[in-house]
Amino acid sequence: MYTQISQPSMKVARIYLRVSTEEQDLTRQSGIEETARAAGYYVAGVYREKASGARADRPELLRMVADLQPGEVVVAEKIDRISRLPLAEAEKLVASIRDKGARLAVPGLVDLSDLAAETDGVARIVLESVQELLLKLALQMAHDDYETRRERQRQGVHLAKQAGKYAGRLPDIAIHQRIIALRVAGQTIKRTAELAGCSISQAKRIWAMHRTADTA
Repeated sequence: MYTQISQPSMKVARIYLRVSTEEQDLTRQSGIEETARAAGYYVAGVYREKASGARADRPELLRMVADLQPGEVVVAEKIDRISRLPLAEAEKLVASIRDKGARLAVPGLVDLSDLAAETDGVARIVLESVQELLLKLALQMAHDDYETRRERQRQGVHLAKQAGKYAGRLPDIAIHQRIIALRVAGQTIKRTAELAGCSISQAKRIWAMHRTADTA
């Protein structure tokens, strides 16, 4: 007879990376994957998205939630990468993650779940209540920041129009030049998008514009 020693269960993470526009680059957030592995997580999936955090219908976000398994952890750079939605909608999103038996692990968001699991009675209720309050504050702040940015942008556009200086959003010349150089060098659209840090649709659009200008 021998006593079997139970092995600790593997820590599993799914990483969500998001920027708001096609012109922004996800490279800055890519180090999260290495950090998660260094912390002892097995990375089951990395979900990359270029969409506003104020949208609940982000395809990669929904795919990640659908893929979640009990005990897994959702990792993101900041809480606003997960959501900039109004509080009620943001809480629904968090609830959909918890309904799968998963939880959030986001820098800056205090996680008391392990500590709460080791206690019971009043102490556990207090810890869980504090956790919920901290999460609500973080989600509300992410949404407030989004609304503040939008208002400042509207004010800036209004002032620029009044001064006759508004010309719309300027293109990112550096990305345009990278895409054209990569395509001229013979790279495929897919590989060009990867190397330039943009979407395939943006690479196609800029290359088409370049070819049209070239033959005009």
